[in-house]
Amino acid sequence: MAGKRLTHVDESGRPAMVDVSGKQATAREAVAECRVRFPVAVAKQLRAGGMRSAKGPVADTAIIAGTMAVKRTHELLPFCHPLPIEGCRFDVGWASDTVLRIECAAKTTHRTGVEMEALTGATVAALTVYDMCKALSHAIIIGPAKLLAKRGGKRTVGRAG
Repeated sequence: MAGKRLTHVDESGRPAMVDVSGKQATAREAVAECRVRFPVAVAKQLRAGGMRSAKGPVADTAIIAGTMAVKRTHELLPFCHPLPIEGCRFDVGWASDTVLRIECAAKTTHRTGVEMEALTGATVAALTVYDMCKALSHAIIIGPAKLLAKRGGKRTVGRAG
């Protein structure tokens, strides 16, 4: 961590948006995931019902909510730049008998990355799953949420691309 500093703080220690005007616009992609852990009985019920709840198709609704969140991340997080989202995809599936894995990938061509958009999409999709299933149990656990990969900009992390 030596030599690293927070990027959203100016010289006087005040919050500040990063100035990206001098950066080159490049293709960028980020992939994030969030997991949702269900009690055993709830997971069995969801699997048997084809991932439908009384509120409708759980995974499909989560994908729609996550996509909306990706496009509006800059409205939720004060220092995120508004980005033209060129691609957004979700992969929702069971990681185990009781854990649902939600992966979100976001793409743009811009001067800054889409990590926060991918993380926001994955977590809002997970929150939507919780909302749609909470009538079955309030013991549903969301998380962890994490960045899996990013490509473009200064650093490549993981397997994006």
